[in-house]
Amino acid sequence: MTTTTTLHLLCAGAAQGLVKALQGDFTARTDVLLQARFDAVGALKAVLLAGAEPCDVFIATQTMVHALQASGELALDTAAPLGRVRTGVAVRAGEPLPPIATPEALRDALLAASAVYFPDPQRATAGIHFASVLDRLGIRGELAARCRTFPNGATSMRELAAAPAGAIGCTQVTEILYTEGVALAGALPPEYELATVYAAASTMRTAEPVLARRFVELLGGPASRALRERGGFEFDPPDA
Repeated sequence: MTTTTTLHLLCAGAAQGLVKALQGDFTARTDVLLQARFDAVGALKAVLLAGAEPCDVFIATQTMVHALQASGELALDTAAPLGRVRTGVAVRAGEPLPPIATPEALRDALLAASAVYFPDPQRATAGIHFASVLDRLGIRGELAARCRTFPNGATSMRELAAAPAGAIGCTQVTEILYTEGVALAGALPPEYELATVYAAASTMRTAEPVLARRFVELLGGPASRALRERGGFEFDPPDA
């Protein structure tokens, strides 16, 4: 098979596992190659607005997608919600899962860690939130020397997998479940919960609007719902 068309994606790390799981079948069915850049949502927005890279489909937080539709960057009639993703805590695979269900337990687990891995506290959704959690727990200064930050959640989890014993990390649950070598300890305690809805939309400058719309519909449609759920996306229960 000779692939003749490429769809370019700018995709939040929270949806990386979903995109990679769908791309082989999508290419086989359509003869279209997917080329994706995965990064923190703040970095993706900057790339999109700069116009420095081709982009047919943009996948980020629903809030950002709606804002970019309002500003004319994304097509108004193409957005599809993918589901809600919680922010969670991870450890290296095979290590005991620390109790984190309460603020006190989370604080103790973080203070006991040899290092703390999380995404960019300036541009990544989970990183921004986790930095605020450290502030609210009153331990950001105490942990400063042990904090290890990376451009996005996927990178922070890969680094956690290779970290010394006793390290801990925090990012979107979907990124934790997707990364080999780490294990999900659980979502952040309810007091510090962050559940973010992600969405996809085609861009106004896409050269392939029909194919872009088709992939957006696949991402957010019933054909991928079970896959999304297994990967950590959550959905509101159906109306009674």
